[in-house]
Amino acid sequence: MLVLEDGTVHSGRAYGARGTTVGEIVFNTGMTGYQETLTDPSYHRQIVVMTAPHIGNTGVNDEDRESGRIWVAGYVVRDPARRASSWRSQRSLDDELEDQGVVGISDVDTRALTRHLRELGVMRAGIFSGDALVRDGRARTDEDLVAEVRRAPAMSGADLAQEVSTDTAYVVEPVEGSTPDGTPVATVVAVDLGIKSMTPQRLAERGVRVHVVPAAATNEQIDALEPDGVFFSNGPGDPAAATHEVELLRGVLDRRTPFFGICFGNQILGRALGYGTYKLAYGHRGINQPVMDRRTRTVEVTAHNHGFAVDAPLEGESTAPHDDGRYGRVVVSHVGLNDQVVEGLECLDLPAFSVQYHPEAAAGPHDAAYLFDRFVELMTSKEN
Repeated sequence: MLVLEDGTVHSGRAYGARGTTVGEIVFNTGMTGYQETLTDPSYHRQIVVMTAPHIGNTGVNDEDRESGRIWVAGYVVRDPARRASSWRSQRSLDDELEDQGVVGISDVDTRALTRHLRELGVMRAGIFSGDALVRDGRARTDEDLVAEVRRAPAMSGADLAQEVSTDTAYVVEPVEGSTPDGTPVATVVAVDLGIKSMTPQRLAERGVRVHVVPAAATNEQIDALEPDGVFFSNGPGDPAAATHEVELLRGVLDRRTPFFGICFGNQILGRALGYGTYKLAYGHRGINQPVMDRRTRTVEVTAHNHGFAVDAPLEGESTAPHDDGRYGRVVVSHVGLNDQVVEGLECLDLPAFSVQYHPEAAAGPHDAAYLFDRFVELMTSKEN
């Protein structure tokens, strides 16, 4: 049974592990990349509905995952593959979900469910299967299941980055042949707020040495690595609750260290500059979102996974509100064409910029790969 906090109930077949899971239910519109979605730490405490009807057809392998485990709280699909069919497949998706204890459900009308969430907004939900549907020898009522879902914590106000971050720092060296003499073109400290493995890889492909550090890192620890630039990654939770990360970034901005942030990192930059953030009705999750780069007027098809957004003026320059404008002028550099949501920020008086989407594109289109080149240019330019 799939149960939503508004009382909506869908029945289906158990998929993956049996048991109980609760979380915020969201939908992903990607037609491919289900393995990257499952292993994206940004989905921590979320039940993911796949709008693509056929899931699991390419199985699971050890190369495409974006972290060391599946992070979604639960998984909802319509038509799971009966057999994986790919030369790269090492095991089935159903078995992988079961092995990692991820409770899922199949045979659900995911189109109807997605329309419901688009109309009413994301909400808490639960998946119940096996013994979880029985209590004291009797089948549990819908009302009992709804009550359990409503006791689950909401995503608003959740501070989750440190729950998914690495415990220990590690280094990703430049890819062999990416620099003429093997010397890194720059050193970046990447603060892991829920980082995907492809992100430091994209920097390493450009000759950058990347020090990935925990979300709990301090400015003193960052400084000790003598970075040419600092990067804040994607991650889960409400940016309004991320007080440590905001203060950490203000230290970076005060030192005028070149900065690049994506997704959660974009929201943290917005808050550090003094802008507010707000929760979207149902968020952007998928690999087909059109965004305009206002600098070039180019439209990119981009990969997204966010439920919060920055509240900044869309038109013209604005002065960053924090501390009477000490961070200077800011422009919204990118905007979502579906709903005019802020999709990027650029500081005009500081070497800092960010985007709300995922330029590492795992999975997704590579339209936004130039942003890593822009970051390298920012770090290596004589002005900085």
